[in-house]
Formats: sequence, structure tokens, C-alpha cells
Amino acid sequence: MPASEIRDVFVTGLRNAHAMENQALSIMKPQLKRIENYPEVADKLNEHIRETDGQIVRLEEILDGLNEERSALKDLALSFTGSMAALGHTVAGDEILKNSFANFAFENFEAAAYKSLLTIAEAGGFGAAMTGLQANLAEELAMAEWINNNLVPLTTKFLSLRQAGETAKV
Repeated sequence: MPASEIRDVFVTGLRNAHAMENQALSIMKPQLKRIENYPEVADKLNEHIRETDGQIVRLEEILDGLNEERSALKDLALSFTGSMAALGHTVAGDEILKNSFANFAFENFEAAAYKSLLTIAEAGGFGAAMTGLQANLAEELAMAEWINNNLVPLTTKFLSLRQAGETAKV
């Protein structure tokens, strides 16, 4: 594959990742506002929101280094779909569980995107992008691992709150 095609694939992937991270923010921020009975989840979401802000900055720096712009249309479209996804869970009696399942899936989706971008960066000789992409990947994998490790305690707490007649929703 010609170097120009690899570059095009890389830039498209970076733009997609930028939009994906904006989508992640549009999913996590509404969740954070609704959490009342799960402070450990709120703390972790708040931490990951800050990480996601940093991931967006890293992606913008990589795009700037390539003299490329981000895609405002993709950012807007994915932010909107993220907001709608977050809104969809608010009517569920087990919102905290559904959010956790969706977040786990999304974190793994993001990790897969960064693994792919790292492969493309290596193939295209975009070494300057590697550090930022590796940092983003590590943060996504850490968040997915946290959700994985906390799903059983979260579910147990949900059941306990529900049994006690307290708000188990969020």
C-alpha cells in the first residue's frame, strides 16, 4: 500500500478516535450527574472524564502534527448518538447496571480502536504519534479492567439497595 494511502487511513482513524472520545464524554457526563448511591462509580467516571479530556488533547496534537483538522461533523454526530444512548438507560430500573455494561463494551471498543491506530502508525512510520496513542490505549484498558473488577460488587450493591427498598437505580 502506498504511503499516502496509509496516511489517509491513519488520519481517518485519528478523526474517528477524536469523535469517539467526544462520544464517550457525551455518555459519561450525563451518567455522572445521575449517580447518587454509587460514589465509587462516580469517582471513577469523574477520573475517566478527565482522562478522556486528555485523550482528546493528545489526538488533536497528533492531528496538528500531521497538519490535519478534526472532523466537526463526526464529533457532532457521535456526541449526539452518545447523548441518546445515555438518555435511553435513564428509564431503566437497573440503569446503573445497564450503564456499566455499556461502558465496559465502549471501553473495549475504544481500546480496539487504539490498537488498530498503533498498528497503522507503525506501518506508516508515524512514530511521533505512538506515545500519545499508547497512553490513550493504557487508559482505556485500565478503565475496562476497573469496570470488569467492579461489576460483581456493583451488582451486589444494586441488589442490596433494591432489597432494602432504597433507590437502586443510580
